[in-house]
Amino acid sequence: MQPPLKLTRQKLGKKFSWTPYLFLLPAIAFLSLTSFLPILQAIYLSFTNYDFVGSPSFIGWQNYLNLSKDQTFWKSLGNTLIYLICVVPSLVTLPLALAILVNQKLRSIKIFRAIYYFPVIVSVVVAGIAWKWVYAQNGILNYFLSTISFQDIKIPWLTDPKTAIFAIVAVVIWRGVGYYMVIYLAGLQAIPADLYEAAAIDGSDGWQKHLDITIPIMRPYIILVAVISSIGAMKIFEEVYIMSQGGPANSTKTVVYYLYDKGFTSLEMGYASAIGAFLFLVIFVISILTFRFTNPSKTIGSN
Repeated sequence: MQPPLKLTRQKLGKKFSWTPYLFLLPAIAFLSLTSFLPILQAIYLSFTNYDFVGSPSFIGWQNYLNLSKDQTFWKSLGNTLIYLICVVPSLVTLPLALAILVNQKLRSIKIFRAIYYFPVIVSVVVAGIAWKWVYAQNGILNYFLSTISFQDIKIPWLTDPKTAIFAIVAVVIWRGVGYYMVIYLAGLQAIPADLYEAAAIDGSDGWQKHLDITIPIMRPYIILVAVISSIGAMKIFEEVYIMSQGGPANSTKTVVYYLYDKGFTSLEMGYASAIGAFLFLVIFVISILTFRFTNPSKTIGSN
């Protein structure tokens, strides 16, 4: 019994070291200047009236009271939730299926991977302008639909409130599939081939082996993609700014676009900061709920 007691005393008597914290200090300092400090400043400005000209004047909860009565804000929040509901399930499932397909040992498979990843490296501005041409009434999409239906189709994809938001959703999904495919692909290539061979012996083959082995093992990656895509969907801005400017009739306007509109067009920085603080709280709650309901500790590796 003496050696364990000796090791325990040595362990308890180990001196505290500042070395790990010194290595973390540059990253903490950088994050403090670029993230933590701006967040605190935005929270402070949300309680003020500030227009970039004079000094901020404290007005308490007035910005938040105005926010609760702002119909445009609630419309933009509803649109943002539509983006969230449409984008996240697509970016959780489609990239996983695509990653399984491109993980096969086939000739020229790297070329297919590069093709699927190509939308990620395309500039948002270039992609937005290109898709505006595709969605135009005389654009490629309507021409293709007219060809296969043998009738003249002129759907106003980006100028009809009923279709505009879903047209932008399609672009967001198109740009995100390749990025999340790479995340899934990294996880798939870490799965030992022996597991699939053992599953085949037990009769689990084809797509069934992915239900029995791949998805349970890939659970941490699925949770990661769900959280990242949820945050991204709540912060959609570029596609809306380039393709629709929030229209028609605010049908595509998101919370981030409304924040930009109030802060940099109307110069109501205090009100825009209140919108940002509210969005920060919503994203924080959604992230916590995602981790709670998915329970990342329940993985095969933890059993």
